[in-house]
Amino acid sequence: MSDRILGIYDARRGNWERRIYLHSVARDGACVNGISAKLALCGAGTPFPQGADYVIVTPPSFEPERERLVSIGTGGFIWVDRDAALHVWVPGFAEVSSRIKTMRRIRAAVLTVSDKGSRGERKDTSGAALVELVEPLGAEVVISGIVPDERGLISGKLKEWADGGQADLILTTGGTGLSRRDVTPEAIADIGERAVPGFGELMRAKSMASTPRGFLSRSLAVTRGGALIVAFPGSERAVRQCFDAVAPAVRHAVEMLCGWEAECARHPQP
Repeated sequence: MSDRILGIYDARRGNWERRIYLHSVARDGACVNGISAKLALCGAGTPFPQGADYVIVTPPSFEPERERLVSIGTGGFIWVDRDAALHVWVPGFAEVSSRIKTMRRIRAAVLTVSDKGSRGERKDTSGAALVELVEPLGAEVVISGIVPDERGLISGKLKEWADGGQADLILTTGGTGLSRRDVTPEAIADIGERAVPGFGELMRAKSMASTPRGFLSRSLAVTRGGALIVAFPGSERAVRQCFDAVAPAVRHAVEMLCGWEAECARHPQP
């Protein structure tokens, strides 16, 4: 059974809306059509929650669990906290008849590998780009860091994050070239348990569309325990190109690795 939005009620005006735009100026709030508002989900046939400015009515079978990410409408993501309040995670439209589904939020980590960056001599734009790019996949960057191009430091940090259960997805940027200081692939291989070669292959194919030297990149991906580790190039431009290539598969890969795919299968893809 497809779960779709059955109605959108504007409690301030007492009107039923066909479509609204959800966005936020901060992580702890929500805006609807440019105005600050309190959001609520409500199953059909049950009383509307008190104090909500907008109520999104869902089928009775749709029961989002607390602290779960919800995709809603066209491109939008909201999440439900422990107090059942709704917050906009990624802006988007919600409209009657559009599909809605519950997903777990992915805990992500970003590690920048750069000698100059670790010394404060270079602004970390590539790491910041990964933080921005991963959020629309339903991921929250819960930890980040910068280390120099030292094999032991890189592998140690990745092992710490993966074995400590701090992240489901670990993204690195930098150190994938051919200079003597580029040792990120070796550091990842030191702690990786299973290779996922398709990530590197696809990133190189994407890079070659822009430069014939793109195949020289040594980007790769491995798994360790319940974490997927993906290495991206060091420049912001290359990070954006390569992320665009692999983004459609990242969430599915994490869901399979963590054993979430059965849960997600309950609700169809939008």
